[in-house]
Amino acid sequence: MAVAAARAESEAPILLQELNDSGVLRLTLNRPAQRNALSIALMQSLIAALDDAARDRRARVVVIAGAGPAFCAGHDLRELSTENKREAFERIFALCSELMLKIVRLPKPVIAEVHGIATAAGCQLVATCDLAVAAAEARFATPGVNIGLFCSTPMVALTRAVGRKPAMEMLLTGELIDAATAKSLGLVNRVVPAAELRTSTEALARQIAGKSAFSVAIGKEAFYRQAELDLATAYRYAAEVMTRNMLAEDAREGIDAFLEKRPPVWRDA
Repeated sequence: MAVAAARAESEAPILLQELNDSGVLRLTLNRPAQRNALSIALMQSLIAALDDAARDRRARVVVIAGAGPAFCAGHDLRELSTENKREAFERIFALCSELMLKIVRLPKPVIAEVHGIATAAGCQLVATCDLAVAAAEARFATPGVNIGLFCSTPMVALTRAVGRKPAMEMLLTGELIDAATAKSLGLVNRVVPAAELRTSTEALARQIAGKSAFSVAIGKEAFYRQAELDLATAYRYAAEVMTRNMLAEDAREGIDAFLEKRPPVWRDA
C-alpha cells in the first residue's frame, strides 16, 4: 500500500489548478510528502500558471494554497544538497526571485491561503502575496540561520511586509511565530479557524473578483511602485494614475452607478 501511494503521488501533478465561475483561480502546491517544498519544477510550474493567469480574462483573483499538512516548507533542501556549483545555486535563487516578482507584477491580486507551516521561502511566498489568510494553527518562520543558511532572499519580502525589528528577530532566531502574532506584525491579513480557511479565503477572493479588473490592476501596480518612491514623487505618480483611472470606462460607470443607486456593470476597461 505504501509503495502504491508513493507511486500515485509521484505521478500526480505538482501544481493543481481550478478556476471557478467567480473568476477565482486556485493554484494548489501539490507535493504534500515534501511539505510542498519549492523544487525547481514546482517554481517553474507556478511561473507558467501565473503567466497563463495574466492572459486569461476569466481569472480575476489568484489563490495560492498547499495540499497536505503544510502550506510550504521553503526550498527543497534535498534538491539543493545535490548541487555544489555556484552556477546551479544562482539559477535556483534567480528562479525563486523570478517567481516572487511574477506575483508582485501580476495585474491581478494574489492571496495566500496558509495552513500548517510556512517557513523560509514558504514564508517568503506568504509575504510576497498581496493578501494572506491563515488558519489559527498556522506557523511561520525564517529558520535558515539554524542550518547555517541565513534566509537572505526571504528577507526581501519579509522586510517589506513587517517592521524591521520583528523581521530581524525572525531572521536571527529562526523561531516559529503563531498566526495571531503574524497578523499583529502584518504578515497576514486574517486568521480564521482551520475549518473555515478555504471558505473565508474564497469569500475574500470573490469580493475582490467582483470589482473592476481594470481598476484593480492599475491600483495594484501603483501600490508597489509608489512604495519605492520619495513622498513628493509618489504623489505626482499617484495623481497621474488617478487621472488615467478617471478617464477609464469603468470609472465613469462606477460613478454613474453610485449616483443612480444601482450595481455597476464593469467592462474591465
